[in-house]
Amino acid sequence: MPIVVHLDLMLARRKMRSRELAAAVGITEQNISLLKGGKVRGMRFDTLARICEVLQCQPADLLSWVPGPEAPDNDDAGPADGLG
Repeated sequence: MPIVVHLDLMLARRKMRSRELAAAVGITEQNISLLKGGKVRGMRFDTLARICEVLQCQPADLLSWVPGPEAPDNDDAGPADGLG
């Protein structure tokens, strides 16, 4: 997937655990784990904004684009895979 999530790096820089971030943002630890692993197809902007607020960072600190093949479209995945 051309969008790479760097949440694990930002958590390490902030010396914060996934559990703490999940509680502060208001989403489950499982969703944080899926996000860290790049297993989600999207997230809501308000969720991204809350993550950035808690981690005191910019969206570009968490996401980057790298050239590569697109993930196949799966219309059955639902909106944002539950993140938000």
